[in-house]
Amino acid sequence: MATGPRSKAVGASVDSARDNVSMANPGATAAETVLQELRSALTTGHLLPGQQLIQEDLASDLGVSRVPIRESLKILEGEGQVTYHPNRGYFVTELSADDLIELYRIREILEAEALAKAVVEVSDADIADIEAILSEVNEAAKSGDVAVLTETNRAFHFAIIELSGMNRLSRLIRQLWDASDIYRTVYFRDPVNRERIHSEHQEIIDALKSRDAQALIRAQNNHREHAVQALTTVISR
Repeated sequence: MATGPRSKAVGASVDSARDNVSMANPGATAAETVLQELRSALTTGHLLPGQQLIQEDLASDLGVSRVPIRESLKILEGEGQVTYHPNRGYFVTELSADDLIELYRIREILEAEALAKAVVEVSDADIADIEAILSEVNEAAKSGDVAVLTETNRAFHFAIIELSGMNRLSRLIRQLWDASDIYRTVYFRDPVNRERIHSEHQEIIDALKSRDAQALIRAQNNHREHAVQALTTVISR
């Protein structure tokens, strides 16, 4: 477990992203900026599983007090992305095959309900919008930009899920995605996986175009299962 001082690379990445976030979201509160920045550091792998998160260092890097740092860490703890150990502090959550399997199993159950409703509600205009997002996913996968890929991949899937019009269900699914972001980051780092998602996403969009609920659910399940298999192998090493 990584418990030593933060690396210079992490400090530099936080400093750089702080400036980027401030420019992109000039009206954001300190807490919103900190939370977005910590999410970015987790997504890009600058904060690694098992790494200790020292609040004083993070506050210094981001130029804020410890209050928004503490608030953000509590939110991330609720999502399962960081873990609090009494008398030791916060750590980036360790990867766990059991945790991964549980998260993805719950997603399977909930997403099937959303997808079944989505095929009933989808319009041709919706499909055109989703295909535009998919083009961005493919471009990010081709370039190897994991941060952009993670963002656009999520946008692609939720553009479909939210067609269901079931807002409470969508929020629950989003929470599960938040909790599993760190796993997706590991998955997308592998070029083989980045290449694989191209055909899997195409199967999903083809099923959506056909308004075939069972085919859509099956394509999504296969997509999810391939990720579980690949990640389980990595975690078990």
